[in-house]
Amino acid sequence: MTRTLGDLIADARLGTAEVRGAADIGVTGIVYDSRMVAPGVLFCCLRGATNDGHAFAVDAVAAGACALLVDHAMDIDVAQVVVADTRAAMGPIAAAFFGHPSRRMTVIGITGTNGKTTTTSLLAAVLESAGLRTGVIGTLTGKHTTPEAPELQAQLAAFVRAGCAAVVMEVSSHALALHRVDGTDFTLAVFTNLGSDHLDLHGTLERYFAAKAELFTPSFSGRGIANVDDPHGQLLFDAASIPMAAFSVDEMSELVVTPTAHQYQWRGQHVRVGIGGAFNAMNSLAAATAAAAIGIDVHAVAEGLRTAPPVPGRFEPVSAGQDFAVIVDFAHTPEGLREALTAARNAAGDGCVIAVFGCGGDRDRQKRPEMGAVAAELADRVVVTSDNPRSEDPMAIINAIAQGVPGDYRDHVVTEPDRRQAFSTAFQMARPGDVVVIAGKGHETTQTIGSTVVPFDDRAVARELLEAAQ
Repeated sequence: MTRTLGDLIADARLGTAEVRGAADIGVTGIVYDSRMVAPGVLFCCLRGATNDGHAFAVDAVAAGACALLVDHAMDIDVAQVVVADTRAAMGPIAAAFFGHPSRRMTVIGITGTNGKTTTTSLLAAVLESAGLRTGVIGTLTGKHTTPEAPELQAQLAAFVRAGCAAVVMEVSSHALALHRVDGTDFTLAVFTNLGSDHLDLHGTLERYFAAKAELFTPSFSGRGIANVDDPHGQLLFDAASIPMAAFSVDEMSELVVTPTAHQYQWRGQHVRVGIGGAFNAMNSLAAATAAAAIGIDVHAVAEGLRTAPPVPGRFEPVSAGQDFAVIVDFAHTPEGLREALTAARNAAGDGCVIAVFGCGGDRDRQKRPEMGAVAAELADRVVVTSDNPRSEDPMAIINAIAQGVPGDYRDHVVTEPDRRQAFSTAFQMARPGDVVVIAGKGHETTQTIGSTVVPFDDRAVARELLEAAQ
């Protein structure tokens, strides 16, 4: 695929972009990593937290880049596109290069703090069941929840070539703040909820919400739906500049939840979904509402949800014949942990709830004591352990979590930095009828300790320990 630089920039409609040098050169690709440069590509000089892509411009040209996307003219003998913000320009350029693939499919973007992955998976299952070949982009499909713009547009173009009629994708706040989805046209935007997360990037909850709210503007989406049981969802519903619809728990009746499934009545349909937890009922309702909003018959929606496969690491039971329940969930925010433990409490009945969790290193330090407080409030016993400590001291993270535990509850909390041993400790505590919730990593199959990435799948490790104890 080749586009002339001049045509590409005109198609991207960048407004004040200035093309310096030959506009008729052929561009064969869009890259932002100098290690990915091949002959004929446009190299995008991005300013990051630690590196400035402009510093690699000479190397990129030496490797074959035919043009540069820059925020100031550089003294290099190569065609240059000068823009105010290279990151903001990269998305529209990538979309133009791949022929604006989002315009050729129904694209649904799902944003929110919790529930994006489950809602995305359930909605994709509904659309597939209704006969629409559907692509999925999100936490379960790649390194980033939402890929950088060149990879995103390449993936959307691949879906077009594969004959997809629809795409369901998670849209993270990082993706919106860092312009990864610029140039993408969404048919429908979905808002699940807002809690405390990613404040290391956004700084405040207000800015975090503002980043997500960008998806609900005409520059991105044609229309939206929001969970109006969430205060920020209600705010979006009231104030968004695109047509909005709402979904709410009030639309569900006869709700029944077990550790492995939930069911309810909705728009005259009996909906049954093979995922436990009351909070997942809201996720399935979001998926149902979104599917109906793009014209899927409500009976087909209910059938699609009935046959939807489990979502990896989302309130996923692990059973090896033990007489207590073990649930693995991706909950990694105070709100997510509250939802998971509340669901476990409802499932446990007269039994005890035992929580095993940690917090990631180099991320959102302020939520650590909050999660400790949530665990202390809702679980009978707590084992605080390592998540992905990354460059931080695991015990420093654990101690920060423990600071949120009220003094009169600390006798019920133990700390164990070795995650495998923490599982074993929790299982030894468990009695018949109890529920053990292992939170934080969900579907992840590795653990990052320092600069070392080691294999670690919560589900596999839990099953191995349970089987060994039988």
